[in-house]
Amino acid sequence: MTSTGAGPVRLCRLKRRSEFLEVARGRKVVTPAFVLQAQRRTGPDAQPTIGVGFTATRRLGKAVVRNRAKRRLRELARRILPEFGEAGTNYVLIAREAVTTWPWRQMEADLVSALDRLHRRLPRSPAASRHGS
Repeated sequence: MTSTGAGPVRLCRLKRRSEFLEVARGRKVVTPAFVLQAQRRTGPDAQPTIGVGFTATRRLGKAVVRNRAKRRLRELARRILPEFGEAGTNYVLIAREAVTTWPWRQMEADLVSALDRLHRRLPRSPAASRHGS
């Protein structure tokens, strides 16, 4: 299930708090290592890119632990989202306690599965439904 027929889609980082809050209003899937939130972008300025943001709260641990968790999530997103994510969608990965110890292959499988579940539940964008996607 690739995002477009032309190959992988470019990832753009979400940086503003308002972007994270917008995604939080969308759908979510919980796994042992992370929570994946997704929200399709709407409006005329919706770009054919994948937006991605990362969060690790203080409850997870000190800065060293939080930074390691976010590094793992960034690499996971870099490898999986261009192929399995959908263009025009923003994703937020929220680290959970198991993210630093969870096996890498299992995290990859969890993200692919979570993306599949989210895409089935997200409302289709009008442009995608017109093009038969």
